[in-house]
Amino acid sequence: MALYSRNINLSLIIVLAAGIFLAGIVPDNVVAQGCGCTSDMCCSQWGYCGTSVEYCGAGCQEGPCTSASPTNDVSVADVVTTGFFNGIIDVADAGCAGKNFYSRHRFLEALDSYPRFGKVGSVDDSKREIAAFFAHVTHETGHFCYIEEIDGPSKDYCDQSDTIYPCNPNKGYYGRGPIQLSWNFNYGPAGEEIGFDGVNMPETVANDPIISFKTALWYWMDSVQPDISEGFGATIRAINDIECDGGNTETVQARVQYYVDYCNQLGVSPGGNLTC
Repeated sequence: MALYSRNINLSLIIVLAAGIFLAGIVPDNVVAQGCGCTSDMCCSQWGYCGTSVEYCGAGCQEGPCTSASPTNDVSVADVVTTGFFNGIIDVADAGCAGKNFYSRHRFLEALDSYPRFGKVGSVDDSKREIAAFFAHVTHETGHFCYIEEIDGPSKDYCDQSDTIYPCNPNKGYYGRGPIQLSWNFNYGPAGEEIGFDGVNMPETVANDPIISFKTALWYWMDSVQPDISEGFGATIRAINDIECDGGNTETVQARVQYYVDYCNQLGVSPGGNLTC
């Protein structure tokens, strides 16, 4: 199976640049927490703790956010059962590298850092989000078979114009992990929030399964969940927009098929706007 990495998103680069600027002007006593703030503080979209509107307003990830939708009481662990998870990974060949790397337990451990995943909106909304996430993961990794993108080392995913996260010439920023994290401008901020050197040690995503799942959840929460209310098609565009608008209808349909299948398994309607 050919795995596709996402294309350069100029707006993302601009947003990241703005985030670094904001991080540079926060008070000295505000420390980057990666969403590990105390219960009375908000974790901003840039991963810093505070109580003002810059932290609790738009993009607030957790804490007493003023703009964030309240979370529901859905237990993601109860939805992503052992049977559901194994129903995906068991399809992969026994010789796949991912068979001894990915696991439900490691996914749930990584999930502890992202308490809003699968818990926004109604119960059905939560189930659709979980189905969407695993549909993309299934497609990107070949049912959890691949940890790294096929032929990834031969591909150049260095955005030379990004001076915030400049490429290490000895490293490759090809797809790794459940959602095939790609490009230096994604590895850099993912590493900052999660706690590893994404620019100089991108291989960590393929060596540490907890960090690997965290990068997928980081990208999802940052770039996909905000658009999920628009339908599954919007999540495809957020992950790999070069497939959209006729770019690769075959892979779009493959993602949709997985999504519909998982929605059926979870007993929820897939909703509309399935393609992009």
